[in-house]
Amino acid sequence: MDEVGTEFLIQRCRDGSLEAFEQLVALYENKIFGLCLHLTGNPVDAQDLAQEAFIRLYKALPGFRGQSAFSTWFYRIVVNLWSNETRRRARQRTVSLDAPVQTSDGEIQRTLEDEGVTDPEEALEEKEEREMVWQAINELSDEHRSVLVLREMYDMPYMEIAKALGCSEGTVKSRLNRARKNLHDLLAGKINEHAAPGDKKRRKARI
Repeated sequence: MDEVGTEFLIQRCRDGSLEAFEQLVALYENKIFGLCLHLTGNPVDAQDLAQEAFIRLYKALPGFRGQSAFSTWFYRIVVNLWSNETRRRARQRTVSLDAPVQTSDGEIQRTLEDEGVTDPEEALEEKEEREMVWQAINELSDEHRSVLVLREMYDMPYMEIAKALGCSEGTVKSRLNRARKNLHDLLAGKINEHAAPGDKKRRKARI
């Protein structure tokens, strides 16, 4: 659905149409769940966050004035909810993100996928690398993880990320540079930890 169609649904929601809101949920369900999964690092918390996000969306829709793209505004709701929740937690759980997530619309594959690897040994190595990437991402600070996810995985422009996170573009770029460096350092450490003795093959962890 294009922006015009989305705006029409939003207007109907403002007029009190539950049917329109259900259509809006169906339109953004997978996108928002994917974002929640990338932010939380596990499907259980992602599902809880997505549900809370749609509840918050329903309450906040009357205040949406279209000053930014609807998706940007909605992403900001998600990120704010996630940030508030993680501040209440001392630790974040991490799980392997290899298996697809079951939703009412079927399976959702993660962003990190096999790239046509057919050799079992190579496939195992690719799987280990993906897990290391996700473990490293989960170890980033909240602000670094959020900016990295929105930029690298959702390809959002700096301006939209700044609006979603409520900060300046300069802050976004600064956090992103720091997030990339921290992720690189974390991955380097994990690769060294997992490298077999005498194994000089260098792995390239991909995002």
